[in-house]
Amino acid sequence: MKRLWYGGKIYTMEKENETVEAILVEDDRINAIGTFNDLSKLADEFINLDGAAMYPGFVDSHLHMIFQGEKLTRLDLSKATTAEEMLDLVKTAAKTTPPDQWLFGEGWNENNFTVKKIPTIKELDAIRKEPILLTRICHHVILGNTAALKAGSIFEESKSPAGGEIGRDEQGKLNGLLFELATNAVTEAIPREGEAYIESLTKSLNLAIDEMLSYGLTGGHTEDMSYFGKYTNPLTAFHRVVGEKHHFRVTLLRHKAVFEKMMLTNATYDEPFIEPGAMKIFADGALGGTTAALSKPYSDQPNNKGLFIQTDQELEELVKLARQYDEAVAVHIIGDAAAEQVLNIIEKYPLTNGKRDRLIHCCVLREDLVERLERLPVVLDLQPAFVPSDFPWVIDRLGKERLEWAYAWKKLVDRGLMCAAGTDAPVEEINPLYTIYAAVERKKPYTEHDGYIPEEKLSRFQAVQLYTIGSAKAICKEHERGLIKAGYAADFSIFDRDLFEGSSEDMLTAKALKTVVAGRTVFERVN
Repeated sequence: MKRLWYGGKIYTMEKENETVEAILVEDDRINAIGTFNDLSKLADEFINLDGAAMYPGFVDSHLHMIFQGEKLTRLDLSKATTAEEMLDLVKTAAKTTPPDQWLFGEGWNENNFTVKKIPTIKELDAIRKEPILLTRICHHVILGNTAALKAGSIFEESKSPAGGEIGRDEQGKLNGLLFELATNAVTEAIPREGEAYIESLTKSLNLAIDEMLSYGLTGGHTEDMSYFGKYTNPLTAFHRVVGEKHHFRVTLLRHKAVFEKMMLTNATYDEPFIEPGAMKIFADGALGGTTAALSKPYSDQPNNKGLFIQTDQELEELVKLARQYDEAVAVHIIGDAAAEQVLNIIEKYPLTNGKRDRLIHCCVLREDLVERLERLPVVLDLQPAFVPSDFPWVIDRLGKERLEWAYAWKKLVDRGLMCAAGTDAPVEEINPLYTIYAAVERKKPYTEHDGYIPEEKLSRFQAVQLYTIGSAKAICKEHERGLIKAGYAADFSIFDRDLFEGSSEDMLTAKALKTVVAGRTVFERVN
């Protein structure tokens, strides 16, 4: 069956403003592109776009899909503007949370508070004696009550682990905050066994994929394998949801905690819909929680340079392990010190098999580090939506002297470095149009200023490329995905308006009309 798509603006995304009149799809591939007259003679079925705009399938290059699904069912704390408002939300949720269940909240951010005061463990204890666990927007910090900390065997006499910190107040008492690896003790105490648990993961994954398809996303590079008990739990959920039920493309980054086990036990995938990805490693934390590793102290905390998650030797052993299996690494780096640590090691153990290492976030770099990046087979996995989320408070955190290479997306693209775009959802909104807007305008929508560090604005074409050919390059699939071109996968994102026409704010009003994966329409908007 050969289907002809025509009747709209069809962007190839290979060259700026390049469009074609029609495309012929056979099974899961693009058979040909050209004029309607030429291709209509070969078609068995005709699909009229009715003026809609078609693009290669948008792929989120970095997110946590099960966490995104859980976010849709948990207490949302992202809109709280004070500690008191956050506590009121928790109190309301506590009234309907059964006593044999944990109360989970997501997305609090003290940088959005009018007064940057974080609720205390005592205030949470006053709400509920059973466990409360509230995850900060960055997912690098959690806030728990006494019951939650006790479940993780964290007491007043407990010592902070390497790569993490147990928060304390001015009197040295537990304040309920846990940073980086200190969070593991509590999160690992959450019950994560049995068929009912796997079904809960399956439900969350279904919610996430339904949402992603509704925004025109045809795939995502996701990191979920180490947070939900045995890796077989989330992997089973992916097998139940992706493939026959959902035509959707996922690349599974494999956290260093489960990577070797997945290799040794021959974990099964379902290519080309469920594909194995690189070994995921965290080198440092986040700027919001002041745990990103910087080469010089934080401007607003002169005694703090952040945290390294691993020592140099530990990180080197992880990279060597990945190379033992001919695999790339995908490393979370926010600060320039973390970037330097990672570069020192991947330069020592370079990839020689055509794969590419992935450096995720890259928020704070330096000229000397970028020069080293240019010589390596790497993809930079960027999150443009961090700019409107982190500014203006991050200026005080970094100091103006570091801003030249802070969130410097345009310089990185202009230097020819391979770049992809993701949301780190649930950290940022999963709608790709919000990320494209952030890359182009570098501010929150509808605000009256020229954007933060406006010289780093991308064009709309460059920003869309990050979601299309950029995400394909991140997994070395640019020869078969990310463009509308003969021989490429028939993955399409179809919107009700041209994303390149009108203002950036106009673009934000666009709705995905259809999402097509491997030639199959998997989402169609019903008016």
